[in-house]
Amino acid sequence: MHPTQFSSGDVIADRRADYARMLAENGEHEAAVELMEQALELVPDWPAGLLRLADYAEKAEQAEKAIPALRRLLVLDPEDLFGAQLKLALLGAEDIPDQPPSRYVEALFDDYADRFDTALVEKLDYSVPAKLARLIVEHNDRRFDLAVDLGCGTGLFGAEIRDRVSRLEGFDLSANMLAKAEEKELYDFLAKADLSLEATESGLFDDGLAENRADLVSAADVLMYLGDLANAFALAAQLLKPGSLFAFSIEDAGDGDGFLLAPSLRYAHTEQHVRQRLDENGFDLVKLLHTTIRMDGGKPVSGILFLADRKA
Repeated sequence: MHPTQFSSGDVIADRRADYARMLAENGEHEAAVELMEQALELVPDWPAGLLRLADYAEKAEQAEKAIPALRRLLVLDPEDLFGAQLKLALLGAEDIPDQPPSRYVEALFDDYADRFDTALVEKLDYSVPAKLARLIVEHNDRRFDLAVDLGCGTGLFGAEIRDRVSRLEGFDLSANMLAKAEEKELYDFLAKADLSLEATESGLFDDGLAENRADLVSAADVLMYLGDLANAFALAAQLLKPGSLFAFSIEDAGDGDGFLLAPSLRYAHTEQHVRQRLDENGFDLVKLLHTTIRMDGGKPVSGILFLADRKA
């Protein structure tokens, strides 16, 4: 069960929250706000209720009600399981953070794991793994000794590259996603890792896993859950042997030199930001491809696929 579905523990508050949800689903957001306020009068420290109030208030264009609810939520939930800081940033009440809360991303994908493949491939026409594998093969049609799949998820990219890799390692922040990947029997090694942390804390080099061990590192549809890419690219450089390949995708933020936070609570990056971070971490850009990476609300989402070489 996703945390936003947790009961308040009060039958009347839960009933009012259910009515509020039905009103919101019918587009009656102002009425939904009123009912959620009534529910929270009964249970003022209900985190999921505060999140719902903020969501309905935002849709009703009542930021003056959404912002205090999110601030209270952060006090109650300092690990920010619900991504309140990101939502405050979208409302202009906080600066855009360089990284999202790890606990938020972990919970998001733990909840998403069971329906991930169906939702992405069948409903959203997700195409990054196949396109990224094609980009690699077109550049270098050879077998790789060891590939590290960062943010491997359920193994969609692993399935595309497995027949060209002698050893395939997968890392993800979500234990549930790793369990789904393990069921596919694609990976020689799977473990939990956090790309927002320094190398010694990231999980990528635990249990005797060596630095500079890989000749291919991938990050398919992963960097959208990171803001500034400096740390993630430093980790990729530390994983790769000199002269080896780094393949990854981003959502395209268009012109400029930084990154932005989209309403989806995913980050989009500019090409310039990627180029700068690659150069700073010892990579040469080999190839890039502008493409549609998936659909969202019936509209194509623009992205860029990159292939970079770690300098010798």
